[in-house]
Amino acid sequence: MPDETVTDPYFTGQLLIAMPGMRDERFAHTVIYMCAHSEEGAMGLVLNQVLDSLSFDELMSQLGVSEEKSKVDIPVHFGGPVEAGRGFVLHTNDFNQDATLVVDDEIALTATVDILKAIAGGYGPRRSLLALGYAGWGPGQLDQEIRANGWLQVPADSEIIFDSDFETKWERSIGVLGVDPRMLSGEAGHA
Repeated sequence: MPDETVTDPYFTGQLLIAMPGMRDERFAHTVIYMCAHSEEGAMGLVLNQVLDSLSFDELMSQLGVSEEKSKVDIPVHFGGPVEAGRGFVLHTNDFNQDATLVVDDEIALTATVDILKAIAGGYGPRRSLLALGYAGWGPGQLDQEIRANGWLQVPADSEIIFDSDFETKWERSIGVLGVDPRMLSGEAGHA
């Protein structure tokens, strides 16, 4: 009897890791959390690129949201090149609004000003990552990039997603596979 187990061909809730030979400089050595992936396309947030040019308080001031200093100071990430002025908060699922997209049992995504107010006031989600912009792919585009050896995929790890050790997220993500990053080739091979 043939094995009828079907593996999910989509990567929602997983990490994408740029291969060493990534040709698109915007994604070189990036780790992306996949918020959505289906036959219609894919959307994710870069986890390891922080915008040094903008602080959380400056962002809140630009949005006209907070007149007093927030209770937290979280970094603002470059989430990707698509809609770079649009904000997204990837967070633990202990915070939920009507506009919240629950990605999996642990992680959710919210793109409203209300979550920024909650974070600034100290009553937001337990853990969060604020990003401007996102990484997006059209139908079949991500699948083609993976076949061309552009990306590796691994299960998500909340420590890698939310910790502040941005410099080592790429290496640690590859380490989930038990692979030394120096042993990876940027060239696609065919058997």
